[in-house]
Amino acid sequence: MSKFKIAHKAPHIDMTPMVDLFFLLLTFFMLTTSFRPQEAAQVDTPNSNSGLLAPEKNVFTIYISKDDKAFFNIDNGEDSTSHVRAKLLKDMSTYFRVPFNAAELSMFEKLPSFGMPIKDVKTWINAEPSEREKLHTGIPMDSLDNQLGMWVHFARLNNPKAEVTIKGDAESDYEVVKKVFDMVQDKKIDRFNLTTTLEKVEVKPENR
Repeated sequence: MSKFKIAHKAPHIDMTPMVDLFFLLLTFFMLTTSFRPQEAAQVDTPNSNSGLLAPEKNVFTIYISKDDKAFFNIDNGEDSTSHVRAKLLKDMSTYFRVPFNAAELSMFEKLPSFGMPIKDVKTWINAEPSEREKLHTGIPMDSLDNQLGMWVHFARLNNPKAEVTIKGDAESDYEVVKKVFDMVQDKKIDRFNLTTTLEKVEVKPENR
């Protein structure tokens, strides 16, 4: 009697579900990832002998560029539903009598740091992304028109937990940096962070 032979087949793995899962994860990360926007001013910070890191949330930052212009930024805190940035702009709008509509307040929440007089903020918000950089002329901080001080004042009112960070360029004028320090302290803020390079520099005895 002849014997039946069982055909041996090579094992086969269906990769279709794996490919579907890969594209599902890729789509998820593409839709949920938010890229850090480019800052208004490129600031080359000086070296430091401190290893402390600046906070990533609940912080508002004052930038001082190499040509001594002031810029400002604030995040929306730990809870974005509190709309800190929109409330801040609304307070500035009331104080300086510069109106902003609901769409402009909403757009302001999504934009990065800025540096211009309050009267030009509306134009900056409504400008094309490629045109916004040209509007950065610096926030006034003179004694007769201290708009930077009012940004700090209302930022602190809308988010009392926020820490203050000052990021000055290594080539900026010391007198301008000191002026910002004095302005912050005048707003009853005695503790603030001074941002330097990420590389910790060791200070040797012969360099002191």
